[in-house]
Amino acid sequence: MTELLFREDAYLTESDAAVIAHTPEGGIVLDQTVFYATGGGQPGDSGILSWGKQSLEIATTVKSPEGDIVLIPATPTALPPVGTLVVQRLDWGRRYGHMRIHTALHLLSVVIPLPVTGGSIGPEKGRLDFDMPEAPEDKEALTAELNALIAQDLEVSETWITEAELEASPGLVKTMSVQPPKGAGHIRLVRIGEGDGQVDLQPCGGTHVARTGEIGRVRLGKIEKKGRQNRRVYLHLDD
Repeated sequence: MTELLFREDAYLTESDAAVIAHTPEGGIVLDQTVFYATGGGQPGDSGILSWGKQSLEIATTVKSPEGDIVLIPATPTALPPVGTLVVQRLDWGRRYGHMRIHTALHLLSVVIPLPVTGGSIGPEKGRLDFDMPEAPEDKEALTAELNALIAQDLEVSETWITEAELEASPGLVKTMSVQPPKGAGHIRLVRIGEGDGQVDLQPCGGTHVARTGEIGRVRLGKIEKKGRQNRRVYLHLDD
């Protein structure tokens, strides 16, 4: 299995690696990677793979049915042979946008404490779908509350619990549409704030900023009705 370097350091933008496999569809599997694979509403990373005097553009990153992290070239091309040593470089601007938006969406689920039925992350905006029969009365008040949380510059950290501990604390899971991956025996939790200042704790496999202050100011966009019980709330980076 590929070593997930982004799990240890979400700010690592470049790393050496070795090609360990090709997929039938033309993807590349490395022994270790800084590229996050599509999952949990967060898109797969893009960037560049280079070896010798050659390079290729990576359009996105996905997980194979077997769980491998697969880098997908932007165009069909000759792949570096298995065993080749390569350098992988993230499109950092895009990834960092995902990190800022992803963390902001966790905070959005704090200021709107309702079950989440879906979500999507982009480099400049994102959205959460809520089990919300009626639209919020005061969008500006929610925006102010969200920006106040961000401005506290809270630490974002992780902890791990067992699957049994998660089953004993079902309230940790806010998302109705995406359940935490199970089968490995342990679950990653992302915490925002520490001690008495903790504001959020929920299962998540994505990448996040280290402190909420890195998000910058945000604004809430349109709120759409999506079915009888659902409202879609858009969030935009404001700088």
